[in-house]
Amino acid sequence: MLIRRQNLSVIIVSFNSDHVIHRCISSIDKEIEIIVIDNSNNTKFKNNIEEQYKNVKCILSTANIGMGAGNNLGIKNTDKDFALILNPDVILNKNTIEELIKASSEVDSFGLIAPISDKSEYPNYKFDKNENQKFNQFNPFKVKSVDGYSMLLNLKKLRKSNFNFFDENIFLYLENDDLCKRLIDLNENIYIIPKAKINHLGASATSKKYSYQIEMSRNWHWMWSKFYFKRKHQGYLFALISGFPKFLSSILKFLFYILIKKQNKKQIYLHRASGYLNALLGRKSFYRPKLD
Repeated sequence: MLIRRQNLSVIIVSFNSDHVIHRCISSIDKEIEIIVIDNSNNTKFKNNIEEQYKNVKCILSTANIGMGAGNNLGIKNTDKDFALILNPDVILNKNTIEELIKASSEVDSFGLIAPISDKSEYPNYKFDKNENQKFNQFNPFKVKSVDGYSMLLNLKKLRKSNFNFFDENIFLYLENDDLCKRLIDLNENIYIIPKAKINHLGASATSKKYSYQIEMSRNWHWMWSKFYFKRKHQGYLFALISGFPKFLSSILKFLFYILIKKQNKKQIYLHRASGYLNALLGRKSFYRPKLD
């Protein structure tokens, strides 16, 4: 089945993202359905955005459920055959949608295709070296995985195989790697479409006034998610051994920054150590930034 504007939905998970999401929405064709999942549970934001954009439906998640669970909620609320997952700090080029539509008729059967970042120094994909995958500036090319800030899922095909889209145990980081690995395990193809370009503003999805809280959250979840991902796909012992050097380093740096009274650095490494330790003990990804 080919992608058309009528069978495509765009899903955007937002969290205090009012400062960037309008540029994202404005870059999307007006005839395409957009579903915004707002994890900050902001009724005023919902009312304003639905009033301003006639093709946007905003769903309040009632709690900060994270990127993966937010995307799943968006998928559950669309009857379209395809879903373009976007972060609120992503801006599409004028021809991005058209190039994705064209590519759907050119590639083999696919589970996921993705546009390409216009920042070539920061590629939004990884190759599987064992499969001899390589970059092509003109034609779609296969990859091992893509970054989660922009990916287009073949919902109709994946629903038939009862595919569980995003692992909701993961609050932040590596939910995209997990999804891509499970697609590859099902022998589904993942393509990058080099003529479909996007601009990812990067680390801009949440207002900068919460930068300290978000930084602490990122450090905690990076360590937690790495342990969880490795345990899920390579076993508990591998996750423990491969992550322990970073854990030990975090403890030593935490003690060092206590001595020289660098509060911010101290907290960063405390949160890193805590993320690893909680994953090691099998605790859920519970940490949430305090944005009161």
